Amino acid sequence: MSGAAFRFDPRALARSFDRVGTQPAAAGAGAARIAGELLERLQFFKLEPRVIVDLGCGAGAAAVQLRRRYPRAQVLAVDSAFAMARAARRRQRFWRRFDCLCADARALPLAAHSVDLVYSNLMLQWCDAPATLFAQVQQVLRPGGLLLFSTLGPETLWELRAAWASADQASHVSAFADMPQLAAAMSHAGLSEPVMDREILHTHFPDVRALMNELRGYGARHAADDRRRTLTGRTRLQQMIKAYESQRTDAGIPATWEVIYGAGFAGSAPAAAGEFAVPLGAIRARGHSR
Repeated sequence: MSGAAFRFDPRALARSFDRVGTQPAAAGAGAARIAGELLERLQFFKLEPRVIVDLGCGAGAAAVQLRRRYPRAQVLAVDSAFAMARAARRRQRFWRRFDCLCADARALPLAAHSVDLVYSNLMLQWCDAPATLFAQVQQVLRPGGLLLFSTLGPETLWELRAAWASADQASHVSAFADMPQLAAAMSHAGLSEPVMDREILHTHFPDVRALMNELRGYGARHAADDRRRTLTGRTRLQQMIKAYESQRTDAGIPATWEVIYGAGFAGSAPAAAGEFAVPLGAIRARGHSR
C-alpha cells in the first residue's frame, strides 16, 4: 500500500461483491492457478485441523476443497458479502457440508483460540488495514495455529494504472500492500515465523474491454475512498484505451499480476514495535505467462 492515506470505501466494496455474488463468475486461468497453488501449499504443513476458517470464501470453491482434504474438520466459510456467503452455501452437498457465515474479517464473531487453520485466498488485498486483520486472525487461532494466504502486490495491473495516468490524475486502480508491509503487520499482530514469496503472472486479453469485463466479473471494481464519484467521460476512457493499446503484443493486451503468498503461526504475544522477520531464503520471485 503505497501511502497511509489509502482507504477503501467499505460500502462500495460490499455493493461490488454483493452484485457479483448473485452470479459468481467462473475463475479465469490466472485466478484458478493462484487458488490451486495456495491449496497445494497445505501439503508442506503437518496439519490435523479440527476447525478451519476459509476467510473471504467467495462462492465457496476453496471451502469444498478444504472439506475434501480434511474430512474430519469443521469448515467455516466466511465472507463479508452476503451474496457471496449465500453462493457458498448453495455449493454444499449433503455428504460434504460446511458452515457459512457473513461477517467482517476484521471483527470475526468467533471464540478466541478456537481455530486451527485460517485459509484466505485473494481476500487480503481488499483490506486497507492488514494489521487489524492479522490481529483478528491471531486472536481466533489456537497457539501454533496456521494462517495461509495469498494476496495481490503493488505491481498488479501496473499497465492499467499507467494507461489511466495518461488520461487523468484520478485514482482508478487500487493500491496493494507490499511484502515488507505485510510482514511487519503479521509480526506486530503476534504471528510468528512469517514467510512470504511472490510470483509474477502475465496474462493477455484480446482488448482492454475484455480485461475490464473480467475484473468486474470477479467483483474487482475500483472502491478506493478517493475514487472519482462521477462517471468517467468518454474522452478520458478513450484516452486510456489508446494508451493501453500502445502496450499490445502479439499475444494481446498484457496484464501483470503480482501474487504474494504468505504463512505464519499464531504466537503467544505481539512482537515489539518495529520488529519483523522474513527469512531471506523464503523470498523468491517467479514469473509465469499465459
